[in-house]
Amino acid sequence: MSYELNGKTIDTDANGFLKNTEDWSKDLAEHIAKLEGIALTQKHWDIIEYLRDAYFNNNGEQPNTRHIVKAMADKWGTNVIQKDVYDLFPKDPSKQGGRISGLPESRRKGGY
Repeated sequence: MSYELNGKTIDTDANGFLKNTEDWSKDLAEHIAKLEGIALTQKHWDIIEYLRDAYFNNNGEQPNTRHIVKAMADKWGTNVIQKDVYDLFPKDPSKQGGRISGLPESRRKGGY
């Protein structure tokens, strides 16, 4: 599988995760999100930035949904529940959010 953007082919694995994290850009994130039926808002970008920061600045950490909920509650200054982040990324905030964030596929098992 691959994405086509601005005349460039960007390689992915079979699940749409980038093979090379350096291929990611905000334009590519918008493109992937559009393909997945998501119009990115500032709240989406907050999660994307959190996921990218955790991965690149914390030794490859890929936060699960519970950590995303807690981080967004702190960032947004309001009570955030799991449904709030699933409303933004319906196919799983950590997995779908990670794909749009240009991160490799998480090998973490399921669970909260």
